[in-house]
Amino acid sequence: MDYILLIIGFVLLIKGADFFVEGASELAALMRIPPILIGLTIVAFGTSAPEAAVSISAALYGSGDIAVGNVVGSNIVNITLIIGVASLLAPLKVERQTIRKEIPFALLASLAFLILASDTRLNSAGQSLLDRSDGLILLLLFAVFLYYIYEAARNSRENMDGQYPRPDPRALGRYVAFTIGGMLGIIFGGDLVVDSAVRIAFRLGMSETLVGLTIVAFGTSLPELITSVTAGLRKKSDIALGNIIGSNIFNIFFVLGAASVISPLKVDARVFTDSLVMIAATLILLIFSGTGMKIGRREGITLTAAYILYLIFILIRN
Repeated sequence: MDYILLIIGFVLLIKGADFFVEGASELAALMRIPPILIGLTIVAFGTSAPEAAVSISAALYGSGDIAVGNVVGSNIVNITLIIGVASLLAPLKVERQTIRKEIPFALLASLAFLILASDTRLNSAGQSLLDRSDGLILLLLFAVFLYYIYEAARNSRENMDGQYPRPDPRALGRYVAFTIGGMLGIIFGGDLVVDSAVRIAFRLGMSETLVGLTIVAFGTSLPELITSVTAGLRKKSDIALGNIIGSNIFNIFFVLGAASVISPLKVDARVFTDSLVMIAATLILLIFSGTGMKIGRREGITLTAAYILYLIFILIRN
């Protein structure tokens, strides 16, 4: 039965991503909003639903390590493995605004987390915590990000005519249905894949640590992976990149912000190293994006190899 559920989950993921990307890109054109902004918001927030569910639930049950590790690990997977695989299949074009504003926003999010979570190093505290005041700071920064998106969308409308094909407004209901239905398919498909794969792995004799570091950690990033790869193959590079960048910003500012307001989150000392990896990965993405205004197959190989090395590192460390 688990194998059947695994197959059903992958089908939901793949078809859901297909409908989601099509609906979101058409909505962007209909509303005269650049697809990169749709990727940064609707697509990114939708594909980050698993991270939000896991981290907020973990906060409610007092498992801060899971909440923080889930977000940091997912962000590293997003930048290295997912962008790497997507660019291997189809080179991703990068808009100038993405280099100048959106990726630096993701870098700001990573740096903010590093500073707020480094109590033992910066304040000589006995334990590192993301407390409620830290959570409010992260949520405030999330509000600033949303304001930037609002202003960018409002200003872009004046310059959108002729840049993107205008779809038939009468099809608005169909585009909304595609977007919502695709998002639900991605969320439920991801849950089915993770749950069934974990049960199969245990039956095959895999250890709990190995399952947690591979299947569970990778599983919450499956929506981003399928959506970005689908968008890349459909020549929607702006949605593919916007999805990843927006997801990383959303994960830190909103998910960790909301989770730490609900309950202070304990930050494991080892996460300090992981946060440095997250910052380094974001800087590498910024550098790659600025060389030739695209992320090609050479950069994709480098990013994918970086994830493999990181995975080996955490397996040895743990």
